[in-house]
Amino acid sequence: MKKYLAILVLSVVIASCSGDRGPMGPSGPQGPPGVNILGQVYEVSINFTNTNGFAAGFDFPQDIEVFESDVVLVYRLADVIPDSSGPIDVWEMLPATYFLPQGIVYYGFDHSFLGVDIFMDGTADLMLTSLQDFTLDQVFRIAIVPADFAERTDIDIANFNQVLNNLQAHEDFEMKSLN
Repeated sequence: MKKYLAILVLSVVIASCSGDRGPMGPSGPQGPPGVNILGQVYEVSINFTNTNGFAAGFDFPQDIEVFESDVVLVYRLADVIPDSSGPIDVWEMLPATYFLPQGIVYYGFDHSFLGVDIFMDGTADLMLTSLQDFTLDQVFRIAIVPADFAERTDIDIANFNQVLNNLQAHEDFEMKSLN
């Protein structure tokens, strides 16, 4: 008897799960708007010399509105790695400190919503010819990102390629050169 009852229950369950799908239910309420990320990335080249005080300032272009709440990130081209598909740039987030036989070399920056200043300092004599790899033809990328973007936990802002890839995912993204 128990076998017949189990077979009857199983056949009722199977029969009740077949048939046409019912009508679609009503749509839910509109969700909150997504984060609107309009980031900008600029590339600049600097020769740090005694003449410019081992510093350079760059104003943001007039066509870009930068808010005081925006985050400015600066990366230095630290190396270029040869690869069969082409050279690979290695970007390092500022501030950065190097401990060299000649002394300490430091790259730093400060910014406002008007522009960014990039500078060198340290205990080393920055005018030494042996430090020209650190003072001449230095390339920096300046990323201006909204605070909402910079606070995301799924993005490592110390990794320039991750920041750039996330910014490039938005159709309004544009990379410029200030030089």
